[in-house]
Amino acid sequence: MDIQAIIDAIRYNRVRITDHADEEALANRLYFDEIFYSVLHGEIIEDYPSDKPYPSCLIYGDSFVGEPI
Repeated sequence: MDIQAIIDAIRYNRVRITDHADEEALANRLYFDEIFYSVLHGEIIEDYPSDKPYPSCLIYGDSFVGEPI
């Protein structure tokens, strides 16, 4: 998976936030601006190209204040 494609999707507002993602963010007291920031400045640390229904990956990034997300 290409992190630049994910970054471009965020920059051009081509991101769909599911109910599940919204619930998880709320449970972890995270705002999507903070999540997006961590992706924009993060790196892919695990790649799952065979995931269903779509390929996925694990991204490591820090929050605005430098805490890992």
